[in-house]
Order: sequence, then C-alpha cells, then structure tokens
Amino acid sequence: MSTRREFLAGVSAGLAAGLVGCAGPRGGGGSSVARPTAASAESLTIAGGLSGRRLRIPDVNAAPMPAIAPPGVIHDGKAIGSFGIDPARGYPDVRSSRRKFGLLVPATNTSMEHELWSIIFGNQGTHALDGVGLHTSNVSTPRPQLDTESDLLAYKRQFVGGLKAAVEQALLAQPQYLIMGMSLEHIIRGIDEIRAVMADAESWSGVSWATWHDAAPAALNKFGAKRIGLLTPFDRVGNENAAQMFRDLGFDVVASLGFACANAVHIAHVPDSAKEQAIVEVLATRENRLDAIVQCGTNMSLAQVSERLEPVVGIPILGINAVTFWYALRENGFDGSLRGAGRLLREL
Repeated sequence: MSTRREFLAGVSAGLAAGLVGCAGPRGGGGSSVARPTAASAESLTIAGGLSGRRLRIPDVNAAPMPAIAPPGVIHDGKAIGSFGIDPARGYPDVRSSRRKFGLLVPATNTSMEHELWSIIFGNQGTHALDGVGLHTSNVSTPRPQLDTESDLLAYKRQFVGGLKAAVEQALLAQPQYLIMGMSLEHIIRGIDEIRAVMADAESWSGVSWATWHDAAPAALNKFGAKRIGLLTPFDRVGNENAAQMFRDLGFDVVASLGFACANAVHIAHVPDSAKEQAIVEVLATRENRLDAIVQCGTNMSLAQVSERLEPVVGIPILGINAVTFWYALRENGFDGSLRGAGRLLREL
C-alpha cells in the first residue's frame, strides 16, 4: 500500500475479516478448530461493574465436571469407586475457582503476566483475589526489531496476524473472561478502528474482554482527570498513535515521553530509575499541570514505580498492566481494595 495509513486500515480490516470468518469450520483448507468456550459451555450474564454492559460469563463448571471415563477411578487396573466425586455435580477449577481469566500477550512480553500475578499473590484472602487465575496465550511475534518504521509495521503485522491463533489457543482452557495484553493503539490508529477490531474478536470468541482503550478512560474518569502526560516505550510514530487514541477519547495530551526501544523484548529492560526520572523531571512538572500520568506498553512494568512515586508527585500514575487488570476485576465483581499497584486499585 502506498501510505502508512492505508496499510493500517488494511491490517484492521484484515483482522476483522479473519476473526469473523473463522466463527465456524471453514472449507478450502482453512482452520476447523472449534471454539470450546463459546460452543460447549452454558453462560451466565452479569452487568459489568464499571461499564454496565452485559457480560457473557461461560459456566465452565457445569456437571459433570470433571467427567470421569468409565469404568471410573482405577487402582492397579481395576475400578475402585468415585472417591466422593459426584457425577451430578460440577466442581470448580481448584486454583481458579472464582474466575478464570485468559490473558493474551505478545510472545516477546515478559512483564505483564508477572505484574498481574504479583497483584494476585499480594492480595490473597476470601475477600481479595483467592481463586483468581490467569491462563496466558502468546501472540507470536518472531521478529521483534523496532529500529525503523518498517520494522514497526512488520511487528504490527505479526501481532495482528497471530491474534486469531492465540485466541483459539486461549479458548482451549475455557476462560470466563479475556484480557487483551497489548496497547492496540500501537498497532491501529484511531479509536473507531480499534473498537471495531475488538468488537469482532469478542463476537467470535463468545467471551467478554478487558482492553486498554476501555480501561484507561474508566480509570481517568474515576479521578476526574483531563490533562494527561504519556509515558511509553514507543518511538515518535508510536507516541503519536497513543496520543491520538487519548485525544479521540476526549483527553488533553499535554506531554509525552517515549523511550524509543528498538526491540520489543528490550522494553522490559528499561530501568525503573529512568521511568522515575522521566515522570518527575519531564512529565509531572508544575508547568504541565497534569491531572494524571498514563503509561502505555504492557512490556514496560510500572506498578512498583506507581507505588513509590504517587505520593511524591501528588497525581495518579496509571500503568497499563495494573489499570487493565483493575478493569477486568471490577467488571467481574471483584471490588475490594488491593495493595501493591497504586492508588487506583487501592482506592477505587
């Protein structure tokens, strides 16, 4: 395509068509993978705690669960009884008894899953996150170089092309809710196209999703924030895309700083000291008069930085990983105060 915008529009349309087109078995050599969650599980419907939208939550514990193959439990080759497992009952996943989340991240991402598990393990207890589990599916991105704009476009093409396969893989674990672990504004320019792609993904998967473009405005609105500063691992083009999404969402992007990482893997290696310097010296200045700092890029961890610096700068520091997980939890009825990831999870 002759222009970058035309290319991205084509990528968006291709993803949307691909997700819709694989809603069932396809002829002509296409995939015949069934959608295990949507096809095989009954559903509950709840109202999202933040959005108010109707969320389809698959009942993945419907009896018989677990199904026991005949002739039953075996001891030395002979049936020995049921060991108390009632075939008329549905037993929950032992480790994910309250909610089984599916998490989709680029294969180059080493940060988001770690941060989310840190929140879970740091907030155990019956009224916190006991029984909440993450089940991660990687979106293949075999060439993570980001030195040039053409590298960036190639990386975006890899992620978009691999998303369908990653969703199919995630559905094999029968998650009840999916979390998009990617800054989609880094792939697709403009909120309308981003929403269209995710609407198709949700329709095909049969499961509700938490996305950054829904989570970020929900969090900012909780704080009444309008003037924001962006912190990203992106280069100039990525920062422009991120700023455009937030402007589309109605926010005033006062300043932005991108670390211009030349490799997607390297994003996780940006030291916390550099992030803290960027926040204190460049973004959260008196001249900028920010209401909040917003961080994009799921491979750039920020939860510990937020914990340390929010009392210093006096405004919310909203990292994509913590905010997207906050949105997923609150939508699913987990509304308790959570430690270790900033004011948003602790207070709202």
